[in-house]
Amino acid sequence: MSYNYGKDEKSAVQAKFDAQKIAFAPIMFQAAKSLRNLGILEYIQKQRKQGTTIEQIAEGLNLSVYGVKVLVEAGLSLEVVYIEEGKVFLTKTGWFLINDELTKVNMDFTHDVNYKGFFELEESIKTGKPEGLKVFGEWDTIYEALSQLPQDVKDSWFGFDHFYSDVAFPEVLPLIFDGKPKKGMDVGGNTGKFAIKAAEFNSDIDITILDLPGQLAVAEKNIKQAGFENRINGYPLNLLDHSKPFPLGYDFVWMSQFLDCFSQEDIVNLIKRAKVALNADGALYVLETYWDKQKYEASTYSLHATSLYFTCLANGCSQMYHHQDMLKLIDKAGMKVAQEWENIGISHTLYKCVPK
Repeated sequence: MSYNYGKDEKSAVQAKFDAQKIAFAPIMFQAAKSLRNLGILEYIQKQRKQGTTIEQIAEGLNLSVYGVKVLVEAGLSLEVVYIEEGKVFLTKTGWFLINDELTKVNMDFTHDVNYKGFFELEESIKTGKPEGLKVFGEWDTIYEALSQLPQDVKDSWFGFDHFYSDVAFPEVLPLIFDGKPKKGMDVGGNTGKFAIKAAEFNSDIDITILDLPGQLAVAEKNIKQAGFENRINGYPLNLLDHSKPFPLGYDFVWMSQFLDCFSQEDIVNLIKRAKVALNADGALYVLETYWDKQKYEASTYSLHATSLYFTCLANGCSQMYHHQDMLKLIDKAGMKVAQEWENIGISHTLYKCVPK
């Protein structure tokens, strides 16, 4: 596989400066988070017309002048604030840090889920295992641990996962239900959000969620609360045990932000099992974010970082894939893409796959 991406056109001075940004990135990340969490950026925003001083910020937030001073000065290099005639003002970047939900979700995910574990990234590369997960306990993958993680970690993990997938559901449901399916399967259904949305969208659909028992227990609570326990059921299954077939007789199989959680070998086996589970005219729907199909550089940057989360904490063997990787795996599993929709939700691509 060959493709081109990136360039090397910076001056030596700019390149060295950018190298220092990398060298101090963990420290400056914590500074940005502290500026946000301590309310400093919000305070500056409220004084946006006239500006404010370090002393006023300290007094207003009951913080020391010293503490505010070192954070605000770090904020200057982070370009989240600027100073004009002795007054501190918020930059556009600072505004996004406190007002943009995407930025908040990514920052919380980085801090609560990843930060401590990433000390073990090198070891994860060597062993092919999520060595960073050990900061939370002894599990083989983060998916086994989800229901038992500390609440703040769990909140940030699900906040990250749902933010990217939930906005896509209103766009994909009409596409899936265009063929009037009666029976669907949600593989790796997590908290049951897609199944519930599908049941709300179409009163004739029955959904089976395949997932680990711990996750199904969470999903079943949400399903009961939504009043769909008669149309949505759980099927406990270790999805990595490829000797265990999926249940049969489905009009569609849904995999949303799911296949990126697995190695290429596992993806082929999962698609093969989905293929067998389908009725004669059924289809597999794969919703993923591919780093090479992003409209903005910020999206590609985020996806490359997310790949390393998979390496270090999730499972040690998966990533956010290039779309050519996925097409090759779909083909290897004996299926083909019948239809493709791009720019779904925030940055997703939807494949409708049918047997070759």
